[in-house]
Amino acid sequence: MLARLKQMLIKEFIQVFRDKRTRFVLIAPPIIQMLVFGYAATFEIHHVPTVVLDLDHSQESRELISRFTSSPYFDVQRQLTDYRQLGDLIDQGKATVGLEINAGFAQNLRKGQTAPLQVIVDATNSNTALIASGYITQIALGFAQDYQKDRIYRISPQMLEEIPSVQLEPRPWYNPDLRSRWFFVPGVIGSLTLVLVVVLTAFAVVREREIGTLEQIMVTPIRPAEFILGKTLPSFLIGLFDVSLIGTVGTLWFQVPFRGQILVLFAGAVLFLLCMLGVGLLISTVSSTQQQAMVTAFFFIMPAITFSGFGFPISTMPQWLQYLTYLSPLRYFLVVLRGTYLKGVGMEILWPQMFAMAALGISLLTIAVLRFHKALD
Repeated sequence: MLARLKQMLIKEFIQVFRDKRTRFVLIAPPIIQMLVFGYAATFEIHHVPTVVLDLDHSQESRELISRFTSSPYFDVQRQLTDYRQLGDLIDQGKATVGLEINAGFAQNLRKGQTAPLQVIVDATNSNTALIASGYITQIALGFAQDYQKDRIYRISPQMLEEIPSVQLEPRPWYNPDLRSRWFFVPGVIGSLTLVLVVVLTAFAVVREREIGTLEQIMVTPIRPAEFILGKTLPSFLIGLFDVSLIGTVGTLWFQVPFRGQILVLFAGAVLFLLCMLGVGLLISTVSSTQQQAMVTAFFFIMPAITFSGFGFPISTMPQWLQYLTYLSPLRYFLVVLRGTYLKGVGMEILWPQMFAMAALGISLLTIAVLRFHKALD
């Protein structure tokens, strides 16, 4: 058995590495995608196109506008003179945020009254609108507090020391600077591994069937179990190599800290790869050509990434969809990745995710092998 399996493995690795394009696909695209997605996948916004309609033309209104001008989150492009210009620019997509300061803004502040600031946000992209609104609120509150302190200091300096105040001192754990890239880079590692291993495993088997060599292999003394192991083991080793490669590039290039244990991450990667091998074999049993395998893999990959919590919190999904997320191995692997990278937790915390991936992996591989045996017969 070992001799036949060895020859099978030699054949697979020769078939993979003798093609220059295949060698390129296994190394270059994962690195390129890691770099591209690492920069593209982020919740942070910068230089939001902003226009201002200042109808007050006072020192206070100019001070407020200067806070938006100096902020890295907003790019004040134009000072408008007519309200209709503001609506036209937002309709045309040339501005995302519009600030309107009505006449009497400074007068209300000097009287100690509320001075409204109207903010118009293009909510076509709800995520950008929500984050921009939060930044606007922080800037407006900061301006109001500073103006109030300055006013009290001018009227009665001693009163400023007697006024009680509550000071918020946030302490974010594991990600002190709240960098969304630290959240997304581990997710990109898991997503790229999923796509690579599923497609590689499904294509490796379907290619044999499509070009007619599957029947030739099966008339040799090799057994079906040896054939399945010989086709999946190279995909497993290549997937393990790519996990290491992508993880190293993501960690070093984006400076994402790794606080956990390599062995814990390695154990999670092995269990996740077993799940993906099972999925790839299942796809190969229902596909006769590589085009069919690609379409079938697409129907698995997109829901698996969506239901994993990679870009959308699972808690915001409808309850019945949340139950479906338990069928996605990527959900558990992302917890392992982010737990080992950012939190530095070990097996005593991550064992539920390891157990879930082990159960899914055994189930998927069992079903795939049984169906594959039936397809060979």
